[in-house]
Amino acid sequence: MDLKQRIQYQYNTAGVVEKLIAINVIAFVFVFLLKTISFLFQLPDNSLLDWLVFPKDLAELAFKPWTIITYAFLHAGIWHILSNMIILYFAGRLFLTYFSSKRLLNYYFLGAISGALIYMLSYNLFPVFQGLGRSYLIGASAAVMAILVGVATQAPNMQIRLLIIGNIKLWWIAAFLVVLDVIQIPMGNPGGHLAHLGGAGLGYLYTTQLNKGNDIGEWWEKIMDWFAGLFSANKKSPLKTVYKNKQEKKQRRTSRKSSIYKKDPKDVKQQKIDAILDKISKNGYESLSKAEKEYLFNAGKE
Repeated sequence: MDLKQRIQYQYNTAGVVEKLIAINVIAFVFVFLLKTISFLFQLPDNSLLDWLVFPKDLAELAFKPWTIITYAFLHAGIWHILSNMIILYFAGRLFLTYFSSKRLLNYYFLGAISGALIYMLSYNLFPVFQGLGRSYLIGASAAVMAILVGVATQAPNMQIRLLIIGNIKLWWIAAFLVVLDVIQIPMGNPGGHLAHLGGAGLGYLYTTQLNKGNDIGEWWEKIMDWFAGLFSANKKSPLKTVYKNKQEKKQRRTSRKSSIYKKDPKDVKQQKIDAILDKISKNGYESLSKAEKEYLFNAGKE
């Protein structure tokens, strides 16, 4: 495999949690690379972030509606992204024990949206925030808290082994982080901690409603499916309709079979790898048979 194929293989075989972490890390590196360049050449370094972070003012949000999502993939520093990604990794792995990958994305994005709305509401409601000037929300904490609290609500008594402490119930961990956010509100970054609580509240509400048979994130899942369909490489144009008679189809099948036998073995092998990767992109890695997984694994070692 060449470099491009290896990257495609790694991406297609990665789970949804790993992909979310990768997107966050890539965004972090890109933003801070721009900051470094701006520092070295004494250029303004906040122009890009201004278009991606979430504002507290509704009027400003109207001009940048995408920021209600994009802010959840940006971080202010190494510790900020490191702590969020560690929690996302472990909470996400536990989450997938009970829910699907699509539902994890629902929790992530709806947690981010809920956190952003609580942040905006707080800055425009509580007197303590009046007269503070411009303020922005950044970070995946609300989205991550939605996943953690969501799975803790589903399996509160799951035993989690922590270093030094030993076994501890999952809901204790979630409750500790929620309480930590509450008591830190007067100490600094109050808007951020309130946003975390917004994400945590969404996670709790989503799971409790699912257990009652109500999927409050179904509308968002439909939006994501529609958006993904816009970029689907396999989507057929409704303007093209081609009719073929049976004889033509038979001739084409015979021609294709003949051409395969004439091809170089390497080309045939590459075709099989491409077909497996296409299957993963359409239906996910778990749709592969055991033989296909072994074939792809062995090909990746060559």
